[in-house]
Amino acid sequence: MQTRLADAPRTRAAWGIALVLIVVTALLGAAPPGAAPGAAPGAAPADPPVPVLSWVPCDGPGDGFACATARVPLDYRRPTGPTIALAVTRRLAADRDHRTGVLLLHPGGPGNSGVDFARNSYGALPASLRDAFDVVGYDMRGVGRSGQVECWDDAEYAAAVDTARGVPGPGGAQRAVRQGLDFAGACQRRSGDLLPFIGTASNARDIDLLRQALGEETVSFYGRSFGSYVGTVYAAQFPRRVRAMVLDGGYDPRRYADVPYAYDAGQFAALDAAVGRFLDWCAQNAAACGFGEGRPRQAFERLKRALDADPVITASGRPATGYTLAYRLMFNINSGKEVWPYLGEALRAAQARQGSFLLSPPSPASFDFLNVNTAVECADRVYPTSPLLLRALIGAQAAASALLGPPIGLGPPTYDHNHAPTCSQWPAERPSRFEGSYRAAGSAPILVLGTTGDPDTPYQDSVALAGTLDNGRLLTFDGEGHTAYNRSACVSALATAYLATLALPARGTVCADEAPPGALGRSTTAAVGVDETRDVIPAPH
Repeated sequence: MQTRLADAPRTRAAWGIALVLIVVTALLGAAPPGAAPGAAPGAAPADPPVPVLSWVPCDGPGDGFACATARVPLDYRRPTGPTIALAVTRRLAADRDHRTGVLLLHPGGPGNSGVDFARNSYGALPASLRDAFDVVGYDMRGVGRSGQVECWDDAEYAAAVDTARGVPGPGGAQRAVRQGLDFAGACQRRSGDLLPFIGTASNARDIDLLRQALGEETVSFYGRSFGSYVGTVYAAQFPRRVRAMVLDGGYDPRRYADVPYAYDAGQFAALDAAVGRFLDWCAQNAAACGFGEGRPRQAFERLKRALDADPVITASGRPATGYTLAYRLMFNINSGKEVWPYLGEALRAAQARQGSFLLSPPSPASFDFLNVNTAVECADRVYPTSPLLLRALIGAQAAASALLGPPIGLGPPTYDHNHAPTCSQWPAERPSRFEGSYRAAGSAPILVLGTTGDPDTPYQDSVALAGTLDNGRLLTFDGEGHTAYNRSACVSALATAYLATLALPARGTVCADEAPPGALGRSTTAAVGVDETRDVIPAPH
């Protein structure tokens, strides 16, 4: 039976009209506000002071990383005004006699700690990069040790996700709009002084101050997912400061920032398509998957409804509903074909009401991530403010992506796909939003990695990004999962060679070496988990 998603019965024609509105919005976009004061083309504000980095051994295990604090302007329109402290980490190049420079690693998110990303990913980097580069990471403004954004507190977030449903039913759109407004108001109350200044234009300027503080003329950069947008904006603002740049899981920057409803629709479609391919594999490989008895799509819909009607009470005392299932699957589908048997096993366990990582409600660590994820994107993106358009489009997007669209699109503010109800009602100004050209004219060549079956950053966005950049080069990974580096030996070898030697892969290169669905019990379990805040470069196979 088709799920009724809107607040009153809708005909297919009405949903068709709403889908047409998505197309119209995609063509027209949101009208960006005027440039921020002091940011007009040709303006030359005073240069902010370069931070002084005083390095000390980092807390925790003795892994060779040193830590420091960089003070940068809170508001770049006032370069010598109030500052914000950024946490920075660095491990020096292993071969000091043949050092190339600095390699800055950006985890994306937004909301992930760049300090943790650098330290946790160091061992997965090829020796050629560890030898040649000082590996650097930082927590961008508003994240973790750099002034964590606070919106909903743990109790408010838990209440919202614990009452969300896998099949939202009548009232879903109105509830999503109300929760978006409540979340936006909480952000303003608890982080109002910071909200205007967490956008990516300021983030990119922070990176350039870090470059200067490190004493470098240029920087090499690896950014994944949202980190690709940060890298794009950095290259656009400081093209001559790019030595080499790898953008893994690219964003189409113009659509992301200026035509957000259309961008979100693409993300919903990519997510549902990826989950659909997994369930189709389950249908064709019933023994290896173990879920659905040959009809996994129907079994998945029944499981969402069953958990909604009778949630599993977890060890923490919190309920796991159909929404919990959809939320966890949204993140774990990012690991690609290799973990499909584990997802099938976890769905079967959920069906039997046994322990399953797919029945783990979001945790307080997740809430920290999700607060920032929503707030930063609201600082970067301008949605039309029409309430009618908002309700029509979020309902249409949910209807168009039947597997995960309803719970994620009509659920409380969490991850990338469902920011419209909050961002269209955002109370803060956006002076730190980037509004210039994304061409990065005059930069060194920039390598964009795109994965054809990426559930999170659709492949066509990487294609668009490579075409937007004046010196972009696309490297394609024909596979499932989110991002490509260290998930494909072919991609990794070519991207590493480019970072080390500046030698680009040939135009049109396609790597097709994705690991197949693994046998249960293999080391692939490391790629399956419940903590979406754990973002590392995967260990090579």
